[in-house]
Amino acid sequence: MALHDHISPGIHTAWPLAEEVILSKARLSFSLVCILLFVGLIGGCANPKYPSLPEATYQMRYGWKYKIGPGDSVQIFVWRYPEVSTTVPVRPDGYISAPLLEDIPAAGKTPTELARDLEEALSVFLRDPLVTVIVQGFVGIYPEQIRVLGEAVQPSALSYRDGMTLLDLMIAVGGISEFADGNRSVLVRFEDGEMKQYTVRLRDLIQDADLSANVDLQPGDILLIPESWF
Repeated sequence: MALHDHISPGIHTAWPLAEEVILSKARLSFSLVCILLFVGLIGGCANPKYPSLPEATYQMRYGWKYKIGPGDSVQIFVWRYPEVSTTVPVRPDGYISAPLLEDIPAAGKTPTELARDLEEALSVFLRDPLVTVIVQGFVGIYPEQIRVLGEAVQPSALSYRDGMTLLDLMIAVGGISEFADGNRSVLVRFEDGEMKQYTVRLRDLIQDADLSANVDLQPGDILLIPESWF
């Protein structure tokens, strides 16, 4: 079926700019600096006594849904219209561009939400478009990434995965360095808009294989690993 048989007159919809994506990244970077200063890992301050977290449950959360972020690759399948089916990257500003469409906001949406938005936009040009979106090369939105700072072998920002634990995170970053004071590490978590800190025992978990030190992670967690004083 030829594409031109189903194209109807229309004008491209003007999409709002994704300034909130850029502003969110800037606010997050500022927050990370504030967290480091607050926790006291800069300047060699003694580590306060923070509460501990419960042992890992090793269970999926299921209620959590992945949200598309800049750097993701999304495959767009339009049923009956292979001419407009394609795979595109999510730009740093959170938008995607696709055949017949320009500047579609994608960041912060689930694949299903993006598919419905694409159907609405394509309906100006195609008859009854049915769209499926498949995410490839997961990166995720910045506020939901897991960050590891300090004395990790490979400090990194990683995409959260449902059921992820502290042990999974340590495997991903290669463990702690020889200079790390693993049992003084702090997990920073935002709960109901409030920043909270928890003590985690990385040395016990990694060197002593003490699985009671393993804890469940949540989207947006930040792990701070201090350097040993001696």
